[in-house]
Amino acid sequence: MVNRIDENFDKKMNAGRDILIIGGGIIGLSLAIELRSRNATVTVLCRDFKQAAAHAAAGMLAPQAEGIPPSPMLDLCLRSRSLYPEWIGKLEEITDVATGYWRCGILAPVYGSQEKGVRSQESGVSTWLDKNAIHQFQPGLSSEVIGGWWYPEDAQVDNRAIAQALWAAAQKLGVDIHEGVTVEALQQQQGKVVSVQTTAGNWQAEHYVLATGAWSNQLLPVPVYPKKGQMLSVRVPADKYKELPLQRVLFGSEIYIVPRQDNRIVIGATSEEVGFMPNNTPSGIQALLARAIRLYPELQNFPIQEFWWGFRPATPNEMPILGSSPYKNVTLATGHYRNGILLAPITAKLIADLIWHQKADPLLSYFPYYGVNRF
Repeated sequence: MVNRIDENFDKKMNAGRDILIIGGGIIGLSLAIELRSRNATVTVLCRDFKQAAAHAAAGMLAPQAEGIPPSPMLDLCLRSRSLYPEWIGKLEEITDVATGYWRCGILAPVYGSQEKGVRSQESGVSTWLDKNAIHQFQPGLSSEVIGGWWYPEDAQVDNRAIAQALWAAAQKLGVDIHEGVTVEALQQQQGKVVSVQTTAGNWQAEHYVLATGAWSNQLLPVPVYPKKGQMLSVRVPADKYKELPLQRVLFGSEIYIVPRQDNRIVIGATSEEVGFMPNNTPSGIQALLARAIRLYPELQNFPIQEFWWGFRPATPNEMPILGSSPYKNVTLATGHYRNGILLAPITAKLIADLIWHQKADPLLSYFPYYGVNRF
């Protein structure tokens, strides 16, 4: 039943819309902007913008450093990474918000020859650096590091800045965003959704998109569940360093260290199956600090700036669910796990093509609603 506040509000709530996107995180907002650029009328319902996974990420654009094997998933990630420079340029032009996009490259140090063997099978531009070369290339690494892989095309973006830029761009382009609205149920008839029931009444649209990340299976039985990630940041002491001692991301064993150009260094992240249990824990932070200091010992002398956590939308095969759903007028864009920021541009493009032009890219067939992906 629609909550009645006033006559104009009631009319607005029931007005027909081209597309209603459930979820106001990086995926939902990126898609909203892409659809709006194609003259769609777009509404976004956002439960809590600050809880979106992007706010708790490190912002790495790292399909190679992540060690994704040759597969459609790697193809999807590489295509999205290639879109980033133009995509970021448009966002910054629309909003005047600096997103911290930095093509710094990513260095993946290894402690043993077994790690080298695993990574050597990856495709793409990469260079193996032996012990002497890697310690010259990045001073300050642990003496345990025997070498490492250098991925010059991997990059990073400031996750919080890009979240703010997307929100601002969506508003400037005329996307109708409503924050603080929780979708409670999808109301369907004859295989179609006819409205969504929310804490702010019922909403209707011609087409719906589910982009609610770790919360997706609260509305549909999709195999998406939360994986908690704890993180922290330290600050490089300005009185000791004239410039940032790290000029590239370090991607180590169960740890990554991401330098920001504002003298922050982000350290992450745990991967915990604890449901939606909030807060940082001593064990989680201790594990991160131990791994980070082992890789780059100088970190033990840097002042801690901040702790935080978030919930990644994980799937059994750690790959997103993109495209059709059990309902004719509902499209899925969820389950991006650790690659939501990386995959935002390609997800927006492929899903917009599918909804607005009924054009299904062949890649979408590898990320279906049912079952484990077939590769």
